[in-house]
Amino acid sequence: MKKTIIYLTAFALSALVFTACKKDDDNSKKGLQEYENYYYAGFLPWNNTGTESVLRTQTKLVKFPVQFYSAYVRDYDATAQYTFVTKGITNPAVAGQDFTVVDKNGNAITAVNAIYSLNFPQAKALVDTIYIKVLNSAVAGTRKIELDLIKNTNEKYTVGTFTQSYIRFLEIK
Repeated sequence: MKKTIIYLTAFALSALVFTACKKDDDNSKKGLQEYENYYYAGFLPWNNTGTESVLRTQTKLVKFPVQFYSAYVRDYDATAQYTFVTKGITNPAVAGQDFTVVDKNGNAITAVNAIYSLNFPQAKALVDTIYIKVLNSAVAGTRKIELDLIKNTNEKYTVGTFTQSYIRFLEIK
């Protein structure tokens, strides 16, 4: 009797473990044309709560690493896109006054329609970085801005984002 209870309990626990596991690999989408050229980008570390808090006098570039997820090497470059959001932020930081987006050498990067791009050569899986230069603005008070990765869709590919890791904040004191 005791052995039977132990076996039944072990079986029930095993069944519970296997049915409770979420299957990450959805085979029903493998091979579908619409997913052949679909990639993802997300901030590292993996969360939406990251805030870089810096002094306005800081001369070192602020870095936001971005992971580009891809299983393929392509004959085209894929581009992740990002923008700055001020909605809901009291006393937001202003591009060109409080900060500017730059490359790793400190050269200014220009936005097109308020959207910046981060290029991934041959759509290879890679970690790249968004760089921000703080401009030592004379405007008093702490300024904050939200940096969002956004979906980029074109005729060749789509770079989507992860709901768990598409937002970062920059706070300039």
